[in-house]
Amino acid sequence: MRRRTSRYKVRVGGGGDSEALVAWLSRTAASLKSSKKHEFSVDMTCEGCSNAVTRVLNKLGGVQFEIDLPNKKVCIDSEHSVDTLLATLKKTGKSASYLGEK
Repeated sequence: MRRRTSRYKVRVGGGGDSEALVAWLSRTAASLKSSKKHEFSVDMTCEGCSNAVTRVLNKLGGVQFEIDLPNKKVCIDSEHSVDTLLATLKKTGKSASYLGEK
């Protein structure tokens, strides 16, 4: 029996294509590292409220966050847009507002 194999050749060097690829990879890597910290005010009154915030943010994914229950603030480090983060926080049923970058 004869085995069929696929062979793909990749040529690197000697042209503008590889330079363009390297430039694109550099831009993409830089944009992935550019997550920002955003601060939100969320009307949390108890641990149940902070658990609801934790649940919706974990479900969204791609976020790191800190909850300051006494001050009713949530600091989120994420690449998601502010609108997406705000809409996610409002899914808890609590009022939420954007305070700015931290």
